[in-house]
Amino acid sequence: MSDSNNIFSKFLRMTATIEPKETKATFMSFALVFILMAAYYILKPVRDSFASDWTDVEVSTLWTITFLFSFVVTAVYGFFASRIQLNKLVPSVYGFFAATFILVYVLYGVVEDANLMRKFFYVWVSVFSLFQVSVFWSFMSDLFSKEQSKRLFGFITTGASIGAILGPSIPLLFASSIGNNTLLLIASIILICTIPIILAIQTWGAASLRDESVPAEATEKKVLGGNPLAGFALFFKNPFLLGIGAFIFLYTGIGSFVYFELKNLLADFTNEQRTQIWAGIDFATNSITIITGTLITSRLATKLGLSLTLALIPVLVCLGLLTVALIPLVWIVVGLQVFRRAGNYGITRPAREMLFTVVSRETRFKAKQVIDVVVYRGGDVFWAWSFTLLTSVVGLGVAGVALVGAGIAGVWTWLGLFMGRKFSAAENAVNPQATPKA
Repeated sequence: MSDSNNIFSKFLRMTATIEPKETKATFMSFALVFILMAAYYILKPVRDSFASDWTDVEVSTLWTITFLFSFVVTAVYGFFASRIQLNKLVPSVYGFFAATFILVYVLYGVVEDANLMRKFFYVWVSVFSLFQVSVFWSFMSDLFSKEQSKRLFGFITTGASIGAILGPSIPLLFASSIGNNTLLLIASIILICTIPIILAIQTWGAASLRDESVPAEATEKKVLGGNPLAGFALFFKNPFLLGIGAFIFLYTGIGSFVYFELKNLLADFTNEQRTQIWAGIDFATNSITIITGTLITSRLATKLGLSLTLALIPVLVCLGLLTVALIPLVWIVVGLQVFRRAGNYGITRPAREMLFTVVSRETRFKAKQVIDVVVYRGGDVFWAWSFTLLTSVVGLGVAGVALVGAGIAGVWTWLGLFMGRKFSAAENAVNPQATPKA
């Protein structure tokens, strides 16, 4: 057993420069995000399969409703984050979502209006998709220090990619035989399995890091207190957080445009076929993400710095969109979608999460959800209606939309460089745990 542990430890140190005392916490964090993503990626292709039955206006309307739901859920989360001990907050979030999906599974057999249930499911999974990831990274940025995040977050996000491969493989193989409703129940059961892992991280994992400056906080039985809506106030008052929000807002612009194009291309397929196609796209995306997260991200962040790491994928996406504008072929759009998502999951996302290691604890558990959920979904709404306007009113085709997207990606690139410099300035400040002032 000790030999296998030594081999595993050597592998971890080789891929991401993981110190022996960090192995336990890193591996359990890896396992946690693996299970989270497996559950979500069972739900995601089911959700996306429904969209092709609806018009661009209907989907834009659902995205608007999702934004409103996200705002309410984030406010409710802020209320409980102010009153619940932090060691209970994270497992409570995932237990709550698991219970809601079991409830939706039951309602599918009761409610007669199937289309209404599908639209509700579409909205609720969209809320969950961002919230569960945001809470996970709040947990991680509270567990690991700034220096550790540069070395470890890339490797930890590889767990998300492996889970995101296992997850869609289940609907890919079984959607036609067991149906979408059963997939919903399977995902709920998997999601419940996150709770014991979270509890283990809060005890054994954090204890192994206790000589570091930040991680010991993860085991404290304390309540943040304060105003339940403090996250919104923190976000709007702090230029650094506004910069992160703008970075996410521009990212959603690229994603929304590509999503709508793919949605429209799949209109002639059945729900189960669409589920399998979306699952196949997810499978390809996350297979590539494993390579980047394991071998590239930590080295980029430690050797090139956060500015270049944040700007890398935006500038490549900009070039890809210019290619689509010149050669507007469907397979190029699909390839760009896979590359964009793989680059985001493997490089841009973990780099973006490093920004939160230089902010206060209240910011991590309150303002971060405002940025990751409300701002993200607000961006979805804005760009969804923008896409509808450009295609339905202005009459732009694939090439025209790609040119608009290239412009958005250009601004996104500049902002990545800017936020990386702000991070470096905050990291070198006298009091690195204070929320940085731009």
